[in-house]
Amino acid sequence: MTQAGPPMDVSETKEAQRRSFLVYVPLLLFGFLVILFLFRLFAGDASRLPSALIGKQVPEFALQPIAGLSDKPGLSSADLRAGRVTILNIFASWCVPCHQEHDTILRLSKDAKLASLGVRIAGIAYKDEPANIRRFLGEDGDPYALVGDDRSGRAAIDLGVYGVPETFVIKGDGKIVYRFVGPMSEEAYRDTIFPEIEKALR
Repeated sequence: MTQAGPPMDVSETKEAQRRSFLVYVPLLLFGFLVILFLFRLFAGDASRLPSALIGKQVPEFALQPIAGLSDKPGLSSADLRAGRVTILNIFASWCVPCHQEHDTILRLSKDAKLASLGVRIAGIAYKDEPANIRRFLGEDGDPYALVGDDRSGRAAIDLGVYGVPETFVIKGDGKIVYRFVGPMSEEAYRDTIFPEIEKALR
């Protein structure tokens, strides 16, 4: 007849339960992170990410022209306080969505209505090489009245840029009134960005 072993005491039972629970902790944490990621992914339009700078002056910066684009001036914060509403586009030649939105921005640069309102388009080339920027603008067209070389990314960081492309609407006094994240489409321009430009003109 086989004898049963000594009964497990209460402390051993609790320890066994604790170990079995710890096995599931990583799974629970992973599940929580997946749910959080999905919630953030589908919670709203990324283009409407808030900006702490809305309603404030553009940060101080002075960017050199793109080397080799002798006819194109650089860009500074003072240029954005010169009395004209500016569409400020942060872009890079290596950025696929920047190429996707480029036709839209090019058309805006030739828009007679915007020109009559005194609105201009300025660009900041983010962490890019001059030769690549020149090739990008040479092949796809250059919509910018001014474009600054932000190879360090410092000016973009000060503007709160998460990544490229991003577009800001800036009043003639240098105040940021709107920020659009992601590639600009004709629909986004018509329904969202142009109404913000109209507000900036008032």
